[in-house]
Amino acid sequence: MQGKFKPLLMSVLLASAAFCVGGANAQPVAVPAAGNAAATPDNALLLTVFLKHDQSRPLGELNAQLARQGFYNAFPPPGIEVVSWYVTMGIGQVITLRLPASRLREVNRVLEDTAWGSYRTEFYPSYDYKAVALAEHNKAQQAPAGQ
Repeated sequence: MQGKFKPLLMSVLLASAAFCVGGANAQPVAVPAAGNAAATPDNALLLTVFLKHDQSRPLGELNAQLARQGFYNAFPPPGIEVVSWYVTMGIGQVITLRLPASRLREVNRVLEDTAWGSYRTEFYPSYDYKAVALAEHNKAQQAPAGQ
């Protein structure tokens, strides 16, 4: 294993161990209803979802399964913003959503209930860094040369 990946691996292992140990005595936590919470600058996250096609089955069969499971009726949940939705050849569909963090579980459940079987799913949460990066760029442009 390369040295640059060891700290990351150790962090993941320690976090997993803490989760497992903590879970043994954990009390059930009531999850508040997500309702129609809207994404705001202080609570929004971006979620990139990869819906990877099951290439062992024909597209018509996959689409029929999606229809039976109610995928297009349920996804995206009402009030969740679709930032982009592309078909990527060789992968499937790549969707980026903007949502309040409190609704992440809801989006996950909709995909579990309606997309599994036709797709394998991968999720990549992120946040909007554009304003910070542009401010840093502008600050660097204003600095005298050599600083």
